[in-house]
Amino acid sequence: MAHHHGETQNQETESTRGLVINLVIVGVIMVVEVVGGLLANSLALLGDAGHMLVDALAISLSLFALSLARRPATTTRTYGLHRAEIMAAFINGAVLVVITVFIFYEAYRRFLTPPEIRSGLMLAIAIVGLIANLVGIWFLRRTRHVSLNIRAAFLHVVGDTISSVGVVAAGVIIAVTGWTYADPILAIVIGIIILYGAVQLLRESSDILLEAVPKGIETDRVIAAIKSVEGVKDIHDLHVWTITSGIYALSTHLFIEDRMLSRTREIVNAVNKELAERFNIKHTTLQTECDRCDQCSEGLVCQLSRLNNHGPEDHE
Repeated sequence: MAHHHGETQNQETESTRGLVINLVIVGVIMVVEVVGGLLANSLALLGDAGHMLVDALAISLSLFALSLARRPATTTRTYGLHRAEIMAAFINGAVLVVITVFIFYEAYRRFLTPPEIRSGLMLAIAIVGLIANLVGIWFLRRTRHVSLNIRAAFLHVVGDTISSVGVVAAGVIIAVTGWTYADPILAIVIGIIILYGAVQLLRESSDILLEAVPKGIETDRVIAAIKSVEGVKDIHDLHVWTITSGIYALSTHLFIEDRMLSRTREIVNAVNKELAERFNIKHTTLQTECDRCDQCSEGLVCQLSRLNNHGPEDHE
């Protein structure tokens, strides 16, 4: 356990360092792209700069949420502030959607009235931005799966990198062919890529905030695993949810064989071991009962668990 705790602390430290470095990189490149975009009259470059601005705010939010999540639990916040990271991820996803809508709108305007673009300056600044973003990705590459919050920040940096690639491509096309429509077209491509990542982020963070069953965990398999423990006859009122990225919780009622209280503890320990080893569920609330419940507040789950173990005839 000490090794695991130390590893977690190292990951958090590395994540924080990576976020701080990315914040500095994004801030510098954002200023350069704003100035360069205005001078070159490039929507793709200005769109990338706008994306950078949002990313600077998003990374700042991620850092703030990371610091909140480290605070210990209190009597009024018994789970601590772990959900702050999920809320930050949700806000980041929502902001990315807004940025995408803005890019689409500006691209539409440029299709109607194509402006003159200084492709040389546009290309030079885009290359600098691309190199900086690749450095940012390198610093976050190892910790991007630590939490949804870090993943959100990583997606922002990846989005910036893709944007820079698009701007470089647009700059080359305009420089070689003079076809200025490449600018808004590449901006739309960038917007679609950003939108895809944002929707995924919103979906996952919404599921956690709504306490849906964690991704990758199947309820019927959890039910079967609990019932496989000797002494467990049935379960009902099952709930599985995510506290924050990688921290899963479960509560349920266990209908067990009638036995001494000391033996009941053995069943609970065995169920906890099964849940931790097979599903990484380590926060549980298990209520034991020796009489089958007549009324279950979660009838669907109750019926599902009985069908899996006994068959339809046991509901008669």
